Amino acid sequence: NMDILERINKLRIERGWSVYKLAEECEVTPSTIANMFSRGTLPSITTLMAICKGCGISLSEFFAEGKEERTSVKEKNLIKNFRKLSDKNKDAIMQLIKNVS
Repeated sequence: NMDILERINKLRIERGWSVYKLAEECEVTPSTIANMFSRGTLPSITTLMAICKGCGISLSEFFAEGKEERTSVKEKNLIKNFRKLSDKNKDAIMQLIKNVS
């Protein structure tokens, strides 16, 4: 149990997020996150998937802790924000990247 909660807390701290901000970014109620930490209970798979999505990582990346991660926090945040864009804006960003690289 603690390994999963510690991993979630590590992700939160890496991003400089409060518990409330973690809940907000992951679209989970603050009480769900707070109860998880205070009671030491595992999140449901749905909650864990929401946490991973909010943090910009996959479930496999979540469980790959201890192994060297190939994607930095900045890259993960870039991917997370990119996914929120319209197709038109994604195309514009891709063109910008091609022009500056």
